[in-house]
Amino acid sequence: MKIPRTWESLFEKQLFLPVIVKTIEKIHDTNWSMNVNYHDHFEMVYIKRGDAVFQVAGEDVNMGPNDIIIIKPNQPHKFIVKSPIGCEFLVLSFKFANAKDGNYSDVSLTDFIEFVNDESTSHIHLKLSRKNDIVGVMNRILREHDKQQVWGEYLSYLLIMELFILVSRTLKQEWEQSIKSRSVKLKELLAISKEYIDMNYNKELSLSDVAGYIFLSESYFAHTFKDEFGISPKRYLLNVRINAAKELLAATDQKINDIAKEVGFSSQQRFNDIFKKYEKMTPLHYRKVEKTKRINVGG
Repeated sequence: MKIPRTWESLFEKQLFLPVIVKTIEKIHDTNWSMNVNYHDHFEMVYIKRGDAVFQVAGEDVNMGPNDIIIIKPNQPHKFIVKSPIGCEFLVLSFKFANAKDGNYSDVSLTDFIEFVNDESTSHIHLKLSRKNDIVGVMNRILREHDKQQVWGEYLSYLLIMELFILVSRTLKQEWEQSIKSRSVKLKELLAISKEYIDMNYNKELSLSDVAGYIFLSESYFAHTFKDEFGISPKRYLLNVRINAAKELLAATDQKINDIAKEVGFSSQQRFNDIFKKYEKMTPLHYRKVEKTKRINVGG
């Protein structure tokens, strides 16, 4: 079966594609019980009505209407109904299949897995409103998965990828809210981001990459970085690259184009433009000036 052309590039860019293992919509009362479960897949549970307790890896997680819990693979868990009126819930179980060979992996989409792969957590607990987009997408996945239409499989891929984007966005918002009241933690994260730039300036590095490394949104990261260090992260990155280039220009005979690439610039023209803006001279002129200084000192 050939997929629509508009979808081809999306699937080609993803090494691991989400695969729904099963979907369940159930109602249980307080008389229902279950044994401890282990799964080799992710499990996302949304409570539509009632109250329950999830026991995950020895930790009790109290859940009510519009709560979501995401249980990571191979975590022992048990579900206990607490509400006298019973509990209605929706479950999505999913894995990630290698797009090339079809083998399953515990690795998921980038933003999602950066948080979920934290070995200190066995689950994620989110409290949402009934009209939250995450809830809407989960219900759409359930409906589409049951339809068995021709394009149902690929539509499920798109929906579950949309789901992870929404979950990642929610996690980042909660993370930012939690650290706003913890100035020491924020300072630690910003110091880590600064060190990350120092260690990776010579690579293809964007503001989004650095913000994602400490799990902050681009706008919040840029704002707090400038507040902390008195310089924007973009300008700081350029400063580091220019300073590294100055050292190479003064101490080596490397070609200008090679130096530009070595310090992280995409082209020699961009390097020349930025260098001239910062140093008020071209890289070649800077090299001549530095060589003249050394000759004068040596003479």
